[in-house]
Amino acid sequence: MSPVPPLDDLGHPYDGPATATRVVSLVPSITEALASVHPDALVGVTDWCTHPADLTDHGAIRVRGTKNPDLAAIRALRPDVVVVNKEENRALDVRRLRERGVRVWVTDIETVPAAVSSLARLLTVLGWAAPAWLGAARERWCGPLPPVTRRVVVPVWRDPWMVVGSSTFTGDLLRRLGWENVYDQHPERYPAIDLADLDAAGADAVLLPDEPYVFTATDGPEAFTTTRTELVSGRLLTWYGPSLLELPEPTT
Repeated sequence: MSPVPPLDDLGHPYDGPATATRVVSLVPSITEALASVHPDALVGVTDWCTHPADLTDHGAIRVRGTKNPDLAAIRALRPDVVVVNKEENRALDVRRLRERGVRVWVTDIETVPAAVSSLARLLTVLGWAAPAWLGAARERWCGPLPPVTRRVVVPVWRDPWMVVGSSTFTGDLLRRLGWENVYDQHPERYPAIDLADLDAAGADAVLLPDEPYVFTATDGPEAFTTTRTELVSGRLLTWYGPSLLELPEPTT
């Protein structure tokens, strides 16, 4: 009987080599995670893969963005596998790569425990050892939820104003920090909300990240007249990888 092939997060079988030596990552946070183990194996990354800063020094080629990857350039790199994410990358690009015979591993991550589990499974499939930070992240972030200490709103865009809603990695991370997302029960994952309603939502603070929209001291805080604003790192709120250990310990 043939062994059962491993399945990606969406149930697609993977038939890659026992140890992957040529990997293209189209997900910035996963790029950082993989680079922490085998940076030399990353042959292709997106323009938005900014951590670590020396990716191209290790030979990685830029293959454009997460939503418009250069599929011809990716195929030319002859990867063992291309790693993508259901939310960040397009199903159309996944289908086109697979139609050309390129292996694709799709991740689907909406919680911190799911991120840790998904990354562990991916590393196993690649034949790579799990880094110490992954176990530390599981220990720190995958236990009981702490008590709520503040209520926050997290915009991800403006004009129109869009915020973190339900069923997102960021929303789950906020819970594990002890912060209640005001829009956690909204039916949409990233709903558009009127600015006046945001300002009157009763949050202790509006957290303005520097990605995907680059909120700055002069572009974001000036819109709110009632609620205090804080400029925060988008990487720390939205990436799943070594950045999980750069966050403060959750309050218990």
